[in-house]
Amino acid sequence: MIAIFDVGGPLLAYALLRSQGFSAVTALILSGVLPAIGVGIGAVAHRRVDVIGALVLAGILVGTVLGLISHNTRLVLIEGSVPTALFGLACLGSLWTRRPLIYAFALEFIGLDSAQGRELVRLWQYPGFRRIFRTMTVVWGVGYLVEAAIRVVIVENTSTGTALAISKIMPFVFAAALVAWTFGYGQQQGRKGSQIEARLAAEAIAGPADEAGEPATEP
Repeated sequence: MIAIFDVGGPLLAYALLRSQGFSAVTALILSGVLPAIGVGIGAVAHRRVDVIGALVLAGILVGTVLGLISHNTRLVLIEGSVPTALFGLACLGSLWTRRPLIYAFALEFIGLDSAQGRELVRLWQYPGFRRIFRTMTVVWGVGYLVEAAIRVVIVENTSTGTALAISKIMPFVFAAALVAWTFGYGQQQGRKGSQIEARLAAEAIAGPADEAGEPATEP
C-alpha cells in the first residue's frame, strides 16, 4: 500500500498529469491526493487517525494552500518537509514531558495490554531504561530535522520532477537508517550491562517506524 499511495502512485500521477498538459503546481496538488487517500484508508482500518497520519494530512494541506496562493512549485514541494520537521520538533519537545514521544509511540504500537507492553511500563521505573528512550528520542528528533532541511535544499536546487521523486523516497531511507541505528544502539547498551532493557527498547521503536514508513509516512 505504501508503494501505491506514498511513492509510485504520486510519481505516476504527476507524470501523467504533466503529459496531459496540467501545470506543475496543479499536477503536484492532485498527486498529493493519493497519500491523503492512504491516510484515510489507514484511519478506517484502525478506526482512528494516528499522529503520523495527521502530520501527513497537515503537510498536504499546507502544500495545497501554498500552491493555490503562490502558484509556486517549490512551495508545494516543501510541504513534505512540514510533517517531517514537526515530528522532529515534537520528539525534542517531548524530552521535557513525563515520557518522550518515541516511548509513547512504541507503547501505543505494542499495546498496553500485551505482555511486552506491560514489560515496557514496568521497566520505565529504571533510570537506565528511561535514558535509552530519551537518547533514542533525541536522535530521531534531530534525524528528522536534518531530513526536513535536506528536502528544502533539494527542492531549491533541483528540477520539480527530481525533487518530487527524492521527497517520496527519502523518508524510507531515513527511517531505515534510524531503525538500523536503534538496533545497533540497543545492542551496544546491552553489552554495557543494560540486560534486556536495551533490546526491548530497540524492538519497540522499530515497530512504529516499520508501520508508518515516515512521521509519516511515515515518521
